Amino acid sequence: MNAVVATVGGDAVFEGEVDASEDRLRATRLAGALPRPGTSEGRQLRRWLVQVLVTARIVAAEAAAAGLTAHGAPTEEELLPDVSARLEIGSVAASALEDGVARAVFVHVTAGVAVTDREIVDYHARNPFRFGGRSVGADGWRGRPTEAVLDDVRGEIAGYLLASARRREFRRWLDVRRAELVHLAPGFEHPGDPRQPDNSHKH
Repeated sequence: MNAVVATVGGDAVFEGEVDASEDRLRATRLAGALPRPGTSEGRQLRRWLVQVLVTARIVAAEAAAAGLTAHGAPTEEELLPDVSARLEIGSVAASALEDGVARAVFVHVTAGVAVTDREIVDYHARNPFRFGGRSVGADGWRGRPTEAVLDDVRGEIAGYLLASARRREFRRWLDVRRAELVHLAPGFEHPGDPRQPDNSHKH
């Protein structure tokens, strides 16, 4: 029986799609690190896969409504350059951004994000060594970090803060759209939902 595990607007997501996603994941080099099927952790993996599937539907609907394609979209590395960026945006959104159309949607929904000069100045005051260099002695050893001059690193700080703000806005947009459009069937609740029995963060 190919049960409905979620709906996105009027669009159904079927359990067979979750099965296929899990099969593809278990066929990769990550297979050894995945939880065994049927365990609490295995069910959590399937809940996560449902989140990935419904997010893909949300992104596809936005792309269709806005007439977006992958043409000219930034690369995945440009939007998620390191582990910190992936942690900031979350694993579901990071998974979505593997697709070029999703990256075009990212650009579209974060186009209005901006960083103020006050934010740049405040960030530098809190992190004066973040974009500084290191002194290098005559013997080639690198010394302590040196404090950056604000005017020398203003552009770097602006780029760093803007990229972070855009990731937060994309994640916020996805959260809002999921709340508006997605209904999850029993057994396929969000992995972090404290009401479902396999949630491991109980207080």
